[in-house]
Amino acid sequence: MAEKNNRRWLVLAVSILSFLAFAGFSIVPFIEAFRQPPPQTAASPSPVQSASASPTVKKEDLEAQAKGYELVLQREPENQTALRGLLEARFNLIRMGSGSVKDVIAPLEKLAQLNPNDTNYSVLLAQAKQQAGDREGAAQTYRDILKVKPGDPNALDGLVTLLVQENRPEAAIGLLQDTLKTAPQANQVQPGTIDPVTVQILLGRVYADQKRFDEAIAVYDEASKANKQDFRPVLAKAIIFKAQGKTAEAKPLFASAADLAPAQYKDQIKKLSEESTTLSPTPSPAAPAGGAPTSPAPSP
Repeated sequence: MAEKNNRRWLVLAVSILSFLAFAGFSIVPFIEAFRQPPPQTAASPSPVQSASASPTVKKEDLEAQAKGYELVLQREPENQTALRGLLEARFNLIRMGSGSVKDVIAPLEKLAQLNPNDTNYSVLLAQAKQQAGDREGAAQTYRDILKVKPGDPNALDGLVTLLVQENRPEAAIGLLQDTLKTAPQANQVQPGTIDPVTVQILLGRVYADQKRFDEAIAVYDEASKANKQDFRPVLAKAIIFKAQGKTAEAKPLFASAADLAPAQYKDQIKKLSEESTTLSPTPSPAAPAGGAPTSPAPSP
């Protein structure tokens, strides 16, 4: 029974480590991002109203909205307000059990093309392709993002997760190790291109998923030495120890992480330190097959 409980908590731990890679970043949930159009000019259309704003919205209303946006796009194929409106309507139809994830791929492709500097569209496109069964297309989309922005945390997380799901953990590890090797030069050319701690958290997560705990802890120790004020590797190490049943070693690390963490994370860290290993695992950040794609990391 104890072994079973530890295994369940390990699943929880890996899920939390997925979140940790993004803690401290202002990552807006993708569907919310689509509701915010680019800064308006005098000629810009008014913002798209949220199709999910009303709890009483009906399937027929969403279908009518989607049709309306499709008609606009026939005349103005690059109208981003209409593209975002169509995308949101189709997302909400999927959530209601109507439509297919394939329905969002075309507007996402267009939005990604029109907004090459906004990788949120491309990341969500990759998620949609993956859930539609096009894993090769998803992987290529992630790689295209990383060619331009090698440190993009969402693209890194997405590609790493995809590789692990395909039982290719060594490929995921190699990708992250290569990213760390290129970080000094990339950051010298353009500061902030790659955040090494974020990459190390992702790398440690892959090691933990493969039960290579010593390697995970070594990565977190290295990250902590490089940035003693970052709470993430400290908390990640505490989670690994607790997942292994080493509560005595984990306790001071949880306390240290809480001291270092921004205020919005302190309560969560305290809760993690107090929870027993009998908890059920949290849901995976990825949406179930056939569902609407979601942000690669759960919201804090």
